Amino acid sequence: MIVTVVLGLAAAAFLGLGWVAQQHVAYTEPLGEMLHVRLLFDLARKPVWLAGIVAMIGGQVLGALALRRADVASVEPLLATNLIFALAAAALFYKERLGAAEWLGAVLVSGGVAAFLVAGRPQGGGVPAQSSAVWIAVLAVVGVAAGVVAVALRMPLQPKAMLLAAAAGALYGLQDALTRGSLLILAWGPVALFTSWEPYLLPVIAATGILLNQSAFDAAPLRISLPATTATEPIIGIVLGVVIFGEHLRVDPPALAGEVGGLVALVAGIVILGRSPFLAKSEQVQQAPRDRT
Repeated sequence: MIVTVVLGLAAAAFLGLGWVAQQHVAYTEPLGEMLHVRLLFDLARKPVWLAGIVAMIGGQVLGALALRRADVASVEPLLATNLIFALAAAALFYKERLGAAEWLGAVLVSGGVAAFLVAGRPQGGGVPAQSSAVWIAVLAVVGVAAGVVAVALRMPLQPKAMLLAAAAGALYGLQDALTRGSLLILAWGPVALFTSWEPYLLPVIAATGILLNQSAFDAAPLRISLPATTATEPIIGIVLGVVIFGEHLRVDPPALAGEVGGLVALVAGIVILGRSPFLAKSEQVQQAPRDRT
């Protein structure tokens, strides 16, 4: 369990660093490029953004190693601490000290993760059956993400950024579940992996999540665009872990109280950290006027 925690937190650290670098560059892009693939091509020419992508990939690799050792429900809350690392990176970048609100948010996030893991003791699960029920769960997440994007298109800029970020978080949670499934299938051998659908759907979901996330970063500063992603990913991942892999959480009243309290603290901490002025600094340091059309 200790190795899983270390891997999960290291993954969160790399993810947080990656988000800061990506958003710092993406926010300078014209708004007309939101949800267009050319946004990714334009960003790919920026060294800082590429460094952020490398950090994100490193975080995903470490997250995959954690998912290989433990259930989705155990790893997702650890990955949710990426906002703490993003906050610390932004504070260092802008040479500011963390205030009381940031420390409160950090305590709530960390305490929420610990409370959920201790109370729920998630365990069990195995290779999902190639059944229609699994497909229904996958399609449900994709459908919810698509619906959120459809609503976002009719919204003003800041709500649009939050909704796009939430849709990206839902797809990232699905990506984590598909990664876990692929690793479990790989234990049966390469032939089993390449004759399954999970590894083929995984890059499609990952690429779509990146496009939605960069569009959210393009639309609004990190304090608005990142918390929704960070809050949605673990919730979707945990639900899919239970539905698809048959992972078990304790369900006695004290355990349920601890699990719900942990998730509430986690989300509350993410909201507090997301409102930090350090994550808003990028709004004040743009180097070029933006196309608001």
